[in-house]
Amino acid sequence: MKKTVLITGSTDGIGLATARTLLSMGHRVLLHGRSQSKLDSVYSELSEQFGQELLFRYRADLSIAQELRSLVAAVRRDHDSLDVLINNAGVFNIAQTVSADNLDIRFMVNTIAPFILTEQLLELLNRQGRVVNLSSAAQAPFSVSELTQPSGLSNGAVYAKSKLALTMWSGSLGEKYKHSGPMIVAVNPKSFLGSKMVHEAYGMQGSNVQQGADILVEAALSDAFAQAGGLYFDNDIGQFSAPHSAASDSELADELMTTLASLSAQLN
Repeated sequence: MKKTVLITGSTDGIGLATARTLLSMGHRVLLHGRSQSKLDSVYSELSEQFGQELLFRYRADLSIAQELRSLVAAVRRDHDSLDVLINNAGVFNIAQTVSADNLDIRFMVNTIAPFILTEQLLELLNRQGRVVNLSSAAQAPFSVSELTQPSGLSNGAVYAKSKLALTMWSGSLGEKYKHSGPMIVAVNPKSFLGSKMVHEAYGMQGSNVQQGADILVEAALSDAFAQAGGLYFDNDIGQFSAPHSAASDSELADELMTTLASLSAQLN
C-alpha cells in the first residue's frame, strides 16, 4: 500500500537517502529543506528519477517559529492524511545559537520543532500512522529551563541534551498514544554515519548513510515497529534498548511535557 511520508531535513544525508529508498518502493514523499535552492535541486533530481506525482516539497527554517507554523499549514493544505512523519532534521555545529524567538537554536531544531510538528500534524495521522524521531547515542541530562533560554554551552554538550529531551518526549507521547495510535518511536540511526552533521561535528567522513536510512524505513513501515510506541531503538546494537538513565526520571518527563506544551502555545 502506498504511504505518504513527510521527512524533515531530506535534502542531504540520512534524510535524502531515506527519501530515495521510500520513493524506490513507490511511496509518496514530502521533502523538506531549509535552503530553497538545495530543495529545488533535490526535487528536480528525484522527480526525474521517480516521477513528480510521488513528490512534494516544502521549505522552512525549523529554528523560526513562524516558518514552522507555515510548514504545518502547507502540509495540512495539501494533504488530508499522512501515514508517517520522520523528524530527521537536526543541527550540531552552528555559529549563531540564539533564534529569532530568543530560544537556543539547537534545542529549537532538535527538540522543540519536532514536538510541535508532531502535535500539529497528529490529526492527519491515523491509528496506523507512525512518527519516527531521530535520536542519537549522544544523550546527556538537561534541566527543563535550558529549553526556554539560550545556552552558553558547547555545540556537543547541547546536542546531547537536546537528543535526550527528544527521546524523553518521544517516550511520553509514545506511551500516551500506544493503544490509540499513531506509533511514536525514537531511533538512534547509528553513530558516525557519513552525514554532513557528522562531518562538521567530528571532521570525519563516517560510514554509509544508507544504514541509517534502512532503519528509518523499517521503523516507518515494518511490522517489527508496529507496537514500538514509547520505545527507543538503538541501531548501534540493532535492537530496542534503554536510553540514557535520566530518561527514567518521571518528574523530569512531566516537567518537560508541560514546558513543551507551553512553548508550543507561546510560539503559535
